[in-house]
Amino acid sequence: MDGWSDRAPPRKIFGNTYYVGTCGISSILIVGKHDAILIDGATDKAPAAIEANIRALGFKLSDVKRILSTHDHNDHAGGLARLQRDTGAPVLARAPAAATLHRGASDRSDPQFGQLGKFPPVANVRVIADGQTVKLGELELVAHATPGHTPGSTSWTWRSCEGTHCVDIAYVDSLTAISDKQYRYSDHPGYVAAFRHTIDTVASLRCDLLLTPHPTASDMFLRFAGTKPLIDADACLAYSRQAGKALEQRLLDEKNGKAP
Repeated sequence: MDGWSDRAPPRKIFGNTYYVGTCGISSILIVGKHDAILIDGATDKAPAAIEANIRALGFKLSDVKRILSTHDHNDHAGGLARLQRDTGAPVLARAPAAATLHRGASDRSDPQFGQLGKFPPVANVRVIADGQTVKLGELELVAHATPGHTPGSTSWTWRSCEGTHCVDIAYVDSLTAISDKQYRYSDHPGYVAAFRHTIDTVASLRCDLLLTPHPTASDMFLRFAGTKPLIDADACLAYSRQAGKALEQRLLDEKNGKAP
């Protein structure tokens, strides 16, 4: 896809949080006093751009001691293997995603399985749990299970400060109910229930500043540029409501024979 592997200008988002991703896929760097955490690796062709952005901001690849994952599709996980190799950091993911990252390929539990490509397998994946806090020095990021887009989808929250001004940042995974031509959500009521619970979870997150794996999903570049407000305490609620409407429409379309 256009821009998914192309280098975007790196930029400070707020406090210790930076955008180091591509023109079409997010990669987020959170920096502590001595170490840093990276979230997502974009495509298998993107690591050079991400690494160049980390260096351009004045940080070293060796500063990255943990790499976190949102979901295990090749546009977000394709670069993880090389980033792990170049930083030496373990990748952290929930169990359903960890298995996929090890294989470098999804399975039929993923709604989009039939249209997904393979990606470089990730060697060192540590399994984390829903609600687990990942600590690195003074950095603390909380994992939130948000299955729906994929079974292993995970969102992340943390608090960032500029002087005395602190905000709660939520990096919310994709919530789109899309699939290949073989998968019908209505054939999987347990998965639909989990997806609806995810939407409720996102609505309840402490979320002053919303970030998403696809920047366009939350107008990130427009907000970085000041065209739209960067901080909006209702952003996660609005994002979840939009996803909820789309999921219910997908189920209705399946019922009416307008979707597979």
